[in-house]
Amino acid sequence: MSQQHDSNTALTIAILAGGSSAEAQVSRNSAAQIEQALAESGHTTHVIELDATCAQALLAVQPDVVFPALHGPPGEDGTVQGMLEMLRLPYVGSDVRGSALAMDKAIAKSVFVRQGLPVSGDYLVHPGDDLSVAAEAIQAQLGARVALKPLNQGSAIGVQLLRNGGDIAAALETAIKFGSCLVEPYIEGREMTVGVLQLGSECLTHPVIEIRTPKDEWYDYEHRYTAGQSEHVIPAPIAAALSDRLQAIAETAHQALGLRDLSRADFIVTDEDEIYLLEVNALPGMTPVSLYPEGAAAIGYSFQQLVNTLVAEAHLRGLN
Repeated sequence: MSQQHDSNTALTIAILAGGSSAEAQVSRNSAAQIEQALAESGHTTHVIELDATCAQALLAVQPDVVFPALHGPPGEDGTVQGMLEMLRLPYVGSDVRGSALAMDKAIAKSVFVRQGLPVSGDYLVHPGDDLSVAAEAIQAQLGARVALKPLNQGSAIGVQLLRNGGDIAAALETAIKFGSCLVEPYIEGREMTVGVLQLGSECLTHPVIEIRTPKDEWYDYEHRYTAGQSEHVIPAPIAAALSDRLQAIAETAHQALGLRDLSRADFIVTDEDEIYLLEVNALPGMTPVSLYPEGAAAIGYSFQQLVNTLVAEAHLRGLN
């Protein structure tokens, strides 16, 4: 196992937070955790709100590293990463291309298909499409039980689940408010997730975490960010071979998308142990109830060590 890359050098670190996305408050919660851990490690920290003046604020601070504690567009989709590249500031996480690929669920799935990774069928609907025509095509292709997901949102924002069928056109109308929409068959199963921590060319996979919610509930926005609304079982109580397979898929997906530093892959596993890779998150949450820090802790990285390691990796990259 590789050595933990705790930085011995006190750095100036800018933490980007907030912004205009539906997940802005979650981002601020992540930023507060990160800021506290880095400040306690002796770094000079500046939390900067993602707004029209953030580029000027970053240039004024001249940080050694930027830590984007951002969720949803434009923080996760390559836009902010492009700004940081143009400002020539080293930053934690994936580059422009990796961020953009991971954020667009349809494009990410096409990459997974090319890699032979297990994904479900799907149907893509865009704003301006005739929703009743789309609904008929979806029912014919995928059946009546479907999951509708906005293409470029996270934290289950705008997701509609028709577990027992229902009015697909009406569900599309709700989901499409967030932009283009990916529709997939609703798959009954257990929710699993696997984090990846990349140190240089080496990838460390976290143990598989099973996410449990109360009966007839699912891991929606409320269950993600409200303490006690979901149970995270780590390691997941599954056969070793299944666990190994999930970890291998998470690492392959991370590399196939060209991601960097960290990611978290989400899965559904059926009762027959069929695996469906749902998506990969290039900037996982860092709140007190987030999955990624739990997985990191299970491989020996406390939250403080984790954020220091990520910052040290970015700083090292910037110096090369």
